[in-house]
Amino acid sequence: MRAVVQRVSQASVSVDAKIVGEIRLGLLVFVGIREGDNDTHAAKLAKRIANLRVFPDNDGKMNLSLRDVSGEMLVVSQFTLYGDTTSGNRPSYFEAAKPEAAKPLYEMFVQLCKDEGVTVATGIFQAHMEVALINDGPVTLICCSES
Repeated sequence: MRAVVQRVSQASVSVDAKIVGEIRLGLLVFVGIREGDNDTHAAKLAKRIANLRVFPDNDGKMNLSLRDVSGEMLVVSQFTLYGDTTSGNRPSYFEAAKPEAAKPLYEMFVQLCKDEGVTVATGIFQAHMEVALINDGPVTLICCSES
């Protein structure tokens, strides 16, 4: 599993011009699932992201986690994170898991983040979504379950 994580002061996701998920201070997490990912990958990634120390302490150092700042998480499925652009101009998505395999892992990832004590909002799996955010910092990280 792979995630692009952005520290935000606010973020929302809309489907058909209606907001379906919204947070204030927290992390916007785009999650991609590849063929062969499993429960262990979901658990490892959820724990890693929930415990990232990317929020400033009183000295301005990135030393606090999402829970430390009472932040929230907005999780958006993003199969394009496994797009291969090494040849040609059109990405290939052969590494991305098929929706029937990806959806249960996505839902498990969301639940595992909640189990870590994080308030989680989501987009809608497989929907065409519009994401709005204010990246704070900017702080953007790539997190992978296999590393």
